[in-house]
Amino acid sequence: MQISLDTSKWYDRIWAAFIFFTRLPFWRVYQPKKEAYQTVVEHWPLVGWLTGGAMAAALYGGSLVFTYEIAILLAILLRLLLTGALHEDGLADFLDGFGGGGNDRQRILDIMKDSHIGTYGVIGLILYFALLFFTLHSMMPVDAALTVCVADPFAKMLSAQLIQMMPYARTEQTAKSHTVYRKFSVFAGISLAVQGLLPMTLYIYYMSGRIDWHAIIFLPALAMYFLYLLVWRRLRGYTGDCCGAIFLITELATLLVASLQFNHLFG
Repeated sequence: MQISLDTSKWYDRIWAAFIFFTRLPFWRVYQPKKEAYQTVVEHWPLVGWLTGGAMAAALYGGSLVFTYEIAILLAILLRLLLTGALHEDGLADFLDGFGGGGNDRQRILDIMKDSHIGTYGVIGLILYFALLFFTLHSMMPVDAALTVCVADPFAKMLSAQLIQMMPYARTEQTAKSHTVYRKFSVFAGISLAVQGLLPMTLYIYYMSGRIDWHAIIFLPALAMYFLYLLVWRRLRGYTGDCCGAIFLITELATLLVASLQFNHLFG
């Protein structure tokens, strides 16, 4: 457990998380203390309530007006606009670094920090968006909307564990955001779990009989664990790109598990 001299208040930390992880002009309303940005991951799933909820609303609402295919594309576009494609940029950098850097730790970090996108990043994003689109399309609009709403904060809660499991791979000076996330206190860890698990618990209760809670909880967690092992073996530490990439992959795993169960192909 890390002892911090952070003097920011709880509301500073929540404001900082929404400012950091979205492109909405929350900074016009409130300016949190600088040290509050060290805690943004503690409220990352809470931001997922907003981004996942907005995507779900666009997905279901759009399906009532447009074709389902257009509704899916609009929902994906809305989240990209809300987040500024922050996590997708991290996924591209992650794939470029781990795809082109081999086992050379410094080369991986250098590639990930390069602003140019490479072959692995381009192919990876195409495959990611294709899988996301067809996974959502395989579900009924209401099922897809509800699953998106809970998969976002749940996957962010899982991915946030990365900063507890290993040190930061760079220094604060060389970090893209010039911020190093602090490790969670016990209270912050409980809060993080509530943010990620409360929507999922309600979802499992509502979908009782259609969703196997063991699969929807543990298979995405298993995917996150294997990604953690990969990052640890290659970098011996995490970066912001790693967090964003693992979030998207873990979220996609959650959606895939739900899709398989809705289509009676699993569980």
